[in-house]
Amino acid sequence: MCGPVTVRHVLTTPSPPEEPLPTGLVVRLDPAVQRREDGAVLVGGSPLRQLRLAPAARAMVDGDRVTVTDARSATLTGRLVDAGIAHPEVSPAATGDVTIVVPVKDRTDGLTRLLAALRADPGTAACPVVVVDDGSADPVQVAGAQVIRHEQARGPAAARNAGLRVATTPLVAFVDSDCVPEPGWLGLLAGHLGADPRLALAAPRITALPVRAEGWVARYEALSSALDMGERTALVHPRSAVPYVPSAALLARRSAIGDGFDESMQVAEDVDLVWRLIGAGWRVRYEPAARVAHEHRVDPRDFLTRRAFYGSGAALLAQRHGALVAPVVLSPWSGAAWALALTGRPAGALAATAVLAEASRRLAVRVAPPGRRPPYRWAAGLVLRGTAGAGRMLARSVTRHHWPLALAAALVSRRARALVLAVLAGDAVAAWWPHRAEVDLAAFAAGRRLEDLAYGAGLWAGAWRARDATALLPVAPPPVAG
Repeated sequence: MCGPVTVRHVLTTPSPPEEPLPTGLVVRLDPAVQRREDGAVLVGGSPLRQLRLAPAARAMVDGDRVTVTDARSATLTGRLVDAGIAHPEVSPAATGDVTIVVPVKDRTDGLTRLLAALRADPGTAACPVVVVDDGSADPVQVAGAQVIRHEQARGPAAARNAGLRVATTPLVAFVDSDCVPEPGWLGLLAGHLGADPRLALAAPRITALPVRAEGWVARYEALSSALDMGERTALVHPRSAVPYVPSAALLARRSAIGDGFDESMQVAEDVDLVWRLIGAGWRVRYEPAARVAHEHRVDPRDFLTRRAFYGSGAALLAQRHGALVAPVVLSPWSGAAWALALTGRPAGALAATAVLAEASRRLAVRVAPPGRRPPYRWAAGLVLRGTAGAGRMLARSVTRHHWPLALAAALVSRRARALVLAVLAGDAVAAWWPHRAEVDLAAFAAGRRLEDLAYGAGLWAGAWRARDATALLPVAPPPVAG
């Protein structure tokens, strides 16, 4: 598909300062990091990185911690943080230099609840609050906050930008009106921004606000919301474990985000902002210790409509960020191995084994230092884990991003039909298993399948409207970097 020519406002995204991490900052290695060659090599991060430490750098690593004491240690910690191999340890900071911006449209009950929570939290009670009324049917009237009104709805991006433009503090927090932050959330995020001069955004974990509503949507959303990025801290990066953070709650450095959100986007404007910042050299961090509860949609029609709406944003992101939005990241080696294995024949399985063995050999030779024996066993383990991850991604593609193709194949091929049914069942069980004590399989599986159908429909509809298939195409991953 070939998309029409569109004209968009070019948003300003300033470059980050050339400042190292400050003296005294401690960073801790991620628990998933592997150490090789007696600690001289660190492997971890997402996407996967390999860092080989010089003897002087290796001596700076005290157990799983590195402290910034001079220019050399600042350089090392910066590399570790940028690779996602280590994360800063920070304490909550004062929030007197934060303005809170709340976009709202017709959700006065939620707005009242949010403002009450902000006033009850010592960390936010004194923060100036700007409420942006984006064309509510009844104009918003609140005490203790500055109100900006759009007579006609202009969308969440424009509402947030309106608040951004009147803020004068160095930091700006964006909080949606259907959220209820937990006490202390803002101080934790401010601590990260105070500790890292190149950090543009910090985001909390978005959890489910307890509701009285019954039904499969409420149970499913409480456990598997698209807004919840998980329980592990992370450096946000496209094609990583945390590729973006939602704008339901964010803390931003005002000098970093420039013109703010793209007002031409009614969906995925938060992902676009995050990726623009990362592309300009800024860091973005996800901190799950800070928590903000969100009132999820529990009406089935609203839930599915919203998921389709989210899916339609991929085409808009593809227009701005190209292949970063690819739904499948698959190496040729893993792709070939799975294609051969799925033939279901012994010869295919043997050929797949040979492909993975050759991929392991090449990786071992490439990462081995001169004069050292290549780490064949380690490389084989890495290749096998990567191939298993690729299999999970392909299965997710069958159920979510590319289900129209899977359905077409299932209609014409008995073998494809059996494979698709197996993937549907396996994906549901694997996703449900960590939550098996909290929800029954039938309810969870129904929610997952319907969510995937809605998201995939929105994805394909968005690509069709844009006449651009970029959001549907797979890409190869970058090589293991060092």
